[in-house]
Amino acid sequence: MHGSAPDITGKGIANPLAAVLTAGMMLSNLGYPELEGRIQNAVQNCLLADEVTPELGGRLSTQAVGDAVLRRLGA
Repeated sequence: MHGSAPDITGKGIANPLAAVLTAGMMLSNLGYPELEGRIQNAVQNCLLADEVTPELGGRLSTQAVGDAVLRRLGA
């Protein structure tokens, strides 16, 4: 993941999944590999359920995708 995408700032259409997966890699590096696995599963399930942002063919906002990941994590 890279870049700031100023053209879509504040529109709620940015895909948060790369940032979520990056957080999982950080947790694994900090000694919590099981959490990374849970995050990967949550993201995969969102993708399979088409709970994604418009550039992936979905209809959800950035916030809604984040909420979907959190639901799958049991948060």
